[in-house]
Amino acid sequence: MQTISTRDEGTLTAGRPSRGEQITTGAIVVIPTIGLVVGIAALWNHGIGLRDLILALVLYGLVGHGIAVGYHRLFSHRAFRAVRPLKIALAVAGSMAFEGGPIGWVADHRRHHAYTDRPGDPHSPVRDRPGLAGQLGGLWHAHTGWLFTHSPTDPEQYASHLIGDRDLVVIDRLFPLWCVVSLAVPFGLGWLLGGTLWAALSALLWAGLVRVCVLHHVTWSINSVCHTVGRRPFETRDRSTNVAALSIVSFGESWHNAHHAFPTSARLGIQPHQIDSSATLIRAFERLGWADQVHRADPARRARAHAGV
Repeated sequence: MQTISTRDEGTLTAGRPSRGEQITTGAIVVIPTIGLVVGIAALWNHGIGLRDLILALVLYGLVGHGIAVGYHRLFSHRAFRAVRPLKIALAVAGSMAFEGGPIGWVADHRRHHAYTDRPGDPHSPVRDRPGLAGQLGGLWHAHTGWLFTHSPTDPEQYASHLIGDRDLVVIDRLFPLWCVVSLAVPFGLGWLLGGTLWAALSALLWAGLVRVCVLHHVTWSINSVCHTVGRRPFETRDRSTNVAALSIVSFGESWHNAHHAFPTSARLGIQPHQIDSSATLIRAFERLGWADQVHRADPARRARAHAGV
C-alpha cells in the first residue's frame, strides 16, 4: 500500500477512504441515527419499557467502557497492563461499539495526539476558514465528517505495539462479527425475557440501535466539543478542554484537557469531585489482580501544568 511521509502530517495512507469504506461508514452512521429517530417517536407516543431501558443502560456501560478503558486507556496509551482474559474482553466490548477494530481506532487516536489541532490531526475542529461558518465546519469535521474524508492512518507507525499481539489482530479482523453480536445480544435477550418477536424488536431498537447512536455521538463529542468549548485548567499545546456535562455519559473521557496534559494517566478526572467511572473500574481491576502497572499523574507535574509552568 502506498504511503506518503511529511514532517507535518506523519505517515499516512495516500488518498481518502475508498468508496466502499465510505459507504460502510455511512451505513454505520446513518442506520443507528434512523433508530434514534424511531426511538424518539416511540418515546413520545408510548414511552420506553423498564426492561428495554435496563438492557440499553447495561449494554451502553459495558460497550462504552470497552472504548474508554480498553481502546483508549489500555491499548492507545498503555495506562495500565491487563491480564489476557481482561485484555480480550475489553477489546471485544470496544469492538461492539461500531467504531472500528482496535488497531485502526488506536492508530487514528495516537496520530491525533501526535498532531493535535495541527496539520496531520485526523479530526481537529480547527479549520482554515474564518468566522462562524468556519467554526461550524470545523465542528462537523471533528464530529463526523472526518470519518469520510481523512487519509487513513498507517498502523505500522502508530499502532505497531498492537500488530504484534495475536489476540488483538484476530479480534480486529473479526470486527464485522462483533457488530452482529452487538445487535444480536439485545434482540436475543429481548426475545428471552419478553417471549415475543415484538419484545425482541423493541430491545433491538433501544438497546441496539439507539444505544449505538448515543455512544457514537458521545465519543465523537470528545473530538469536537472537547476541542471547542469548556475549561482548560492545564496548560497544553492544543485546544483540548474539560467538559463536565459529558463526564458521566463518556465514562470520564470528557476530562479531555487533563488527558492531553497527562496522556498516560489511567485517571482523567484528576481534580477534586471529577467523576471518572473508567478510572474507578481500572482501580477495581487492580484490586482484583487483573491489572497492574497503573499509571497516574504525578502531583508535582499536575501542579506545574496547572500553573502553566
